[in-house]
Amino acid sequence: MQVHETEFPGLLVLKPKVFQDERGFFLESYNRELFGQLGIDCEFIQDNHAYSKDVGVLRGFHFQRPPAAQAKLVWVTRGAVLDVAVDLRKGSPSFGKWQHVILSAANFKRMFIPRGFAHAYVTLMPDSEFQYKVDAPYAPGQEDGIAWDDPDIAMDWGVALKGREPILSEKDRRLSRLADFDSPFIYED
Repeated sequence: MQVHETEFPGLLVLKPKVFQDERGFFLESYNRELFGQLGIDCEFIQDNHAYSKDVGVLRGFHFQRPPAAQAKLVWVTRGAVLDVAVDLRKGSPSFGKWQHVILSAANFKRMFIPRGFAHAYVTLMPDSEFQYKVDAPYAPGQEDGIAWDDPDIAMDWGVALKGREPILSEKDRRLSRLADFDSPFIYED
């Protein structure tokens, strides 16, 4: 497993060993012991699978508030997305800043997103399938989010959207701004 540490403590980009030949490929998508050795000490309890029909489907920035906060391990099994995490941890040197990576079925990359980050992605190809593991169950009363176009975050979606408006859910159209958000997450060095 190749591990790329980002400038945000705990946020990792991972590339598993992929064995390919004329028949296809094999990879180990998750190994609890190996992830523990990498410092990812989560007990994942749920797997989720999302399908997006069109290019430009944007989901996020989503997170759950404590005590239902979630760490996520995310990847794409069909198509491609621009995947983005925003640090929401009070006291973090990267608070309000974002990190992005292209995840695709072709590059096999994954991103580990620890608790205290908001998460979003936009599809780069039609018929994209996005999968992820979480370490806490969905808690409707604790879900929250930050607007995808928040000027304080200033995420550059330009390359991914290519001048088009994103395809958003009604929920994502109503998300608040970072400036109006009192973060319940604390950065621990």
